[in-house]
Amino acid sequence: MGYGPFMAEPYFGHRARLYQLDLYSQPERIADVILKAYDCGVKAINLVNNENLLKGFDLACENGCDMKVIATIGKSDVDYMNPNYEVACDVDWQDDIELFSAYDTPIMLVDEFITDAYKWSLTSKILENINDSGALSGIVTAYPYRTTDLLNDNIDMDLFDFYMIPLNSFAYMMDTSSFLKAQREEFREKILDLNKRIIACRIFSVGIQTPKEAFTFLSNLDFVDLITFGVASEDEIKEDMEVLKSF
Repeated sequence: MGYGPFMAEPYFGHRARLYQLDLYSQPERIADVILKAYDCGVKAINLVNNENLLKGFDLACENGCDMKVIATIGKSDVDYMNPNYEVACDVDWQDDIELFSAYDTPIMLVDEFITDAYKWSLTSKILENINDSGALSGIVTAYPYRTTDLLNDNIDMDLFDFYMIPLNSFAYMMDTSSFLKAQREEFREKILDLNKRIIACRIFSVGIQTPKEAFTFLSNLDFVDLITFGVASEDEIKEDMEVLKSF
């Protein structure tokens, strides 16, 4: 399991609140956190097409950061709790591919609200365009059980290489009520059958779990290749990376 990328994007909970208050509208502060992450050993960042985030990342790059970008393509401003999938699917994903092609972007992922709309022809078209750009491609889902069960029968599995899923011991923001040992083993078999590289996200259960708890849980899962997690300060990334490197 590799470290990172870390995610420059808000979600829910305590960390997201800190992010909104202290970081989101301040590209200079974003740049400071990215540079600290880079100094701590993070070599890739998961970015979306957002003006403040990109300004912050550009500033960090101007000051010595040499991170690769794992881009999420087609991110839209939809309500996470009650998403409008029609709006999500109407986003200008072509512009995102062009934008991130200008960065060192080896991987581009289709946003979860496009993937989970289950408009398979659209998802396939975006993946094909990502592949044509020269990047490796993948998909993101908010529903690791439902989407995983649908993939083989609905999409050409050769179109993508990476699969980003929420994964934590509390089953928080996963489409299952619990994630106990027997369920984890059953899920493991489903994931291994896909033969994709797995990126785990929402690993801290959006702040409910400590980094040590989250990393301990993930260290016992043999199907996770990469992890991504959000941070809101330089101290936070330093603490998280110190814990992660202890495993």
